Amino acid sequence: MPADSVSRMDSNGSAGESNAPENLLGTSPGASSLRSRTESESSDKMARFVLPSMDGSPPKVLTLHEVGDVLKNIQNMELVHEIAINPEFKFEPYEPPENSLERRIKDIMHKAFWDVLRSQLNENPPCYDHAIQLLTEIKDCFPQIISQNNSRALQRINEILDIDVIKRQAEEGVLDFKAYANFVIQVMAKSCAPARDELVRQLTEIEDVVDLFKNILETMALMKLDMVNYLLDYARNDIMANSVEYEKEKFKEYLEYYKFGFPATENWLKNSCTHDANNVPSSPEQTISNAYMELMDWDESKEFPEVLSIDKERILKLGQRAKRICTCAGVISICSGVPIISQRSENRVALAKQIEIILQGTANEKELLDSIENVWLQVKTVINEYLQKESQPVMDANTEEMLKSQIMQVGKKDSPVRTLMWKRFQTYFRLALRSRAGLPPPPPGYADFKDELEAYCTALKRVIAYNHSVFGEYFMKLLTQQRFTNNEVGTSESASAASVQEQSAAAGGKTNAVATDGKVEGQ
Repeated sequence: MPADSVSRMDSNGSAGESNAPENLLGTSPGASSLRSRTESESSDKMARFVLPSMDGSPPKVLTLHEVGDVLKNIQNMELVHEIAINPEFKFEPYEPPENSLERRIKDIMHKAFWDVLRSQLNENPPCYDHAIQLLTEIKDCFPQIISQNNSRALQRINEILDIDVIKRQAEEGVLDFKAYANFVIQVMAKSCAPARDELVRQLTEIEDVVDLFKNILETMALMKLDMVNYLLDYARNDIMANSVEYEKEKFKEYLEYYKFGFPATENWLKNSCTHDANNVPSSPEQTISNAYMELMDWDESKEFPEVLSIDKERILKLGQRAKRICTCAGVISICSGVPIISQRSENRVALAKQIEIILQGTANEKELLDSIENVWLQVKTVINEYLQKESQPVMDANTEEMLKSQIMQVGKKDSPVRTLMWKRFQTYFRLALRSRAGLPPPPPGYADFKDELEAYCTALKRVIAYNHSVFGEYFMKLLTQQRFTNNEVGTSESASAASVQEQSAAAGGKTNAVATDGKVEGQ
């Protein structure tokens, strides 16, 4: 990594600056400043955006600056959230999609630049305008791939790539463009990550000077990415340690602008409240736990909780992953009814792995159901091969038909076997969610999928735990207010009912008295 490369250039330099992580969070990738097309810069202050009201209160008017702050905060929060919740997160180079307009424009402009450079260098005498521009860009790149603490290396680069000197050399016709390329390659060789050594070495084999500089820029772009990811790894622990408080603070700032509630979140929590035999509602803690359990198999016909929207795609993908594991376990449980599978653990493990591979690419229930036919064909082939290997007769038609029918049913969400395996899965995850001392042992039928099961539970548990740390107080506040409101309404209704009963009783007493009096009088 670049840490190693820094020490290779300057033994006095340190691996990185202590404030490096802060620079990572300044702006998020893709963030752009919001500006309106106005006659003067000062008129920016007069631009207004209206945040609509949802509860009948007057809409809130935001300045352009405030809108920019809101969007920037949300973008930063998403970046920090992803870094904290995804241990494998890293920055990747962006390339426009193939055959897209953006890609065509990029290719045309890049080709035009290199064509102009080649044309200028081939003039007699050579024109170095583009060459000097290129060396300027390369010089500006080095501070991004070499630590600022490595001052001696940066000073040496500034001395050699002195643009004023280069311009005088060009004017006098003594500029050796290839010599500067060799110097740049030497610096790159000393400052690149070990993984880029071979790529930098290959630069020395390029004879054409234009192709050489083109490949130099491409390699430097990768080195900049290496440095960014190094800084990310350097800052990850600090980010994770402070990200919860950071997101809570940003969420509070967001609520300052948006105070109209989150209907989908409130419905999600409200519908997760259960009642016991005495019609006593579950506690707020239990209600929240029930709500988290619902994320295992989210009904996509319902609106997703707004506050979890950052993780919506991740949660839905994890839900499909859970269904794949459950289906695999169901198929293996059925296949275990065949002695050659149940009595040979190595056969069962091998078959389980093959089933897992077949279902790996399924992204929804339809694809899962469509893949069950392939699962059955694989099961049939493998079992017959195992039987033949032990000189036993292959499955007869009745056995095949019965086994096929049972396996095909597992592709349906409401099949008995799938339902049973899903209940076991839910029980396992509920235990995992409560446990603070590692994960419990796999439930019956899931032993052959232990690694995948634990990976799934760890991933979803991480998402839930993190979001609960950020929004748990907000959830408790919603449920507490809801319960208080319900109790208040219930108390009010009870009081009203009691009052009506008292008034009725009193009125009834008077009526009886009048009737009695009348009766007495009549007598």
